[in-house]
Amino acid sequence: MSITAEKKIELIGEFKKSDNDTGSPEVQIAVLSHRIVNLTEHLKSNKKDHSSRRGLLTLVARRRSLLNYIKKNSEEAYLGLVEQLGLRK
Repeated sequence: MSITAEKKIELIGEFKKSDNDTGSPEVQIAVLSHRIVNLTEHLKSNKKDHSSRRGLLTLVARRRSLLNYIKKNSEEAYLGLVEQLGLRK
């Protein structure tokens, strides 16, 4: 259900802007998206896990907020990130 350290390092490597970048909005969105996918799969088999459902909604809201920030600053970066992650607009 959680993200492994190896997967997180892989996502950071794929979405980082510079060598020391681990916290840019693009990286955060990629990590959140992976966590959201994992949690969604968990909730498909555990329908009554309401505390995890609440956590999922929190993650989705945080990702939406970061996406709005990127869209406000650079429309091209937003569209590229949405396409790369396969998100709906």
